[in-house]
Amino acid sequence: MSASKQVVEPASAFLPLTPSEEEVALRATVSKIVGKYGHGYFRERSVAGEPMHELWAELGRGGFLGLSIAEKYGGGGAGLLQLAIVLEEMSAGGCPELAMVLSQGIAGNVLSLHGSDEQRERYLPGIASGEIKFVFALTEPNAGSNSHNVSTSARREGNEWIITGSKYYISGIDHCDYFLLVARTGRDEQTGRGKLSLFVMDAGVPGLSTEKIPTALFAPERQFTLFFDDVRLPLSAIVGEVDQGLVPLFDGLNPERVLSAVLCTGIARYAIARACEYVSSRVVWGSEPIGAYQAVQHPLAAAQIQLEAARTMTWRAAAMFDAGLDAGEQANMAKYLASKAGHTALDTAIQVHGGNGLADEYGLADLWSIVRLQQIAPVSTEMILNHVAQHTLGLPRSY
Repeated sequence: MSASKQVVEPASAFLPLTPSEEEVALRATVSKIVGKYGHGYFRERSVAGEPMHELWAELGRGGFLGLSIAEKYGGGGAGLLQLAIVLEEMSAGGCPELAMVLSQGIAGNVLSLHGSDEQRERYLPGIASGEIKFVFALTEPNAGSNSHNVSTSARREGNEWIITGSKYYISGIDHCDYFLLVARTGRDEQTGRGKLSLFVMDAGVPGLSTEKIPTALFAPERQFTLFFDDVRLPLSAIVGEVDQGLVPLFDGLNPERVLSAVLCTGIARYAIARACEYVSSRVVWGSEPIGAYQAVQHPLAAAQIQLEAARTMTWRAAAMFDAGLDAGEQANMAKYLASKAGHTALDTAIQVHGGNGLADEYGLADLWSIVRLQQIAPVSTEMILNHVAQHTLGLPRSY
């Protein structure tokens, strides 16, 4: 049976005008922990292609990775909003963590809402503590943003599912324990669209092989192609109902979008802070620092305005999700605004640093690929605009 989502009465779902004492304390505590490691630690781990083990473990011991997991499974019983605060503070400290988007954001929510009792008891405590990491396997070379074209198939033989096919651009498979797999289990006779199902799979299962994809992405997580050669899974590996995989999938995508957004808003905060520090001390002409010039001030001020707009929409989306309301529109808008705001802030910070903006010492340019990625994945800006045009504006479907 699937877990039912706890719904908060809409009247009690609101965003305070000022941060609560709990939020201030949470941000301060996480910021202090991340500050012990700093951006240099992120850079070191990214060069090595190794996860930020020590930071992850410390946050797990403190209960910060499980804030959105129910207390009965070892979590904090809070919500997506609190988890998003943690990831924003990590990113604002120069340590953005893509793994949290996948493990806590997607897998934690999908399994909480749609996992069987056995699945929730087996996986959620480890997700909450950080001792178990999940990634997500959906994308394929010939499917792109059209999930209905997924060709990786799952066929039932007796008491097993047999998985055949491949996945593309899967993050962090080399350092995860399990992953959620989207596979085609049938085809709709009327529309021709694939019927999709969602599975839990062990990263070390026989018949699975991986191949690293060389990319310019600078992050601890590497990208891989996965090959499934008649991989055998028990019937209990299914999450939710057969042929109904989009139902649990979409309950994981809104948290994914919110957490992708706070990766960007956190990096934007980091970039603007570094820029303001630099331009306040950098003197080139006369005795005034360059931060006194409007040509420097105005782009930073505009970036700050764009950032605050993105953060407002992001917290609204998280609060709506936690209240059990339909947060699809807000989550997509938050992702769109934040990806733009993060890119603008980082680009502006690099520009006001001049040549130093590209120097490793200043810790800016090495974040560019993560921020730029958020305009492509996990959902592109174009698909977000398609969603808003169709579902918000009521325009004809364009794709």
